[in-house]
Amino acid sequence: QHWRARSCAMLTGSGTVLADDPQLTVRQIDGQPWHQVCATNRQPLRIVLDSQLQTPPHAKIFDTPGVLLVHADASADRIAAVEARGAECLALPGSDGHIDLAAWMLEMGRRQFNEVTVEAGARLNGALWQAGLVDEVLLYQAPVLLGDTARGMLQFDLADLSQKRALNVVDQRRIGPDWRCLLRGE
Repeated sequence: QHWRARSCAMLTGSGTVLADDPQLTVRQIDGQPWHQVCATNRQPLRIVLDSQLQTPPHAKIFDTPGVLLVHADASADRIAAVEARGAECLALPGSDGHIDLAAWMLEMGRRQFNEVTVEAGARLNGALWQAGLVDEVLLYQAPVLLGDTARGMLQFDLADLSQKRALNVVDQRRIGPDWRCLLRGE
């Protein structure tokens, strides 16, 4: 919750909204209501990258004001339905039918956002990573093993280990039974 509270925006993809129906809001911080301990006294903007605007108007993300839906191509009916829930819609079509991530990043700069926290699935995480739009990785690791059918953190092609991307450990600490690592690229 601390990391969410310090962010200008929370970013996710439509796949996460459809699968998990998240709120992406700051709730309690150290057991206290967020507005009593949050220095900014505001919720971060919640951003959903949704190429075809599949986010349903009844999704929990709309229960708190401050949602931006970025799409590549959407019908007027879909736009009207989510705008009726208070969302802002922004079209940033790329050449491949997906959202133009570079244009999205320029929009974040135009809005003077200096920190955007991503809580997304492997596909969006991988796309952001491959586009060079990730500065830090905050990784929580539980002491559990999952089989090869579990979803990974990043989805992208890696032809061989020479294409790996090295990260530096900036901070590592135990959080209950889990580990939290703050990593930055070299």
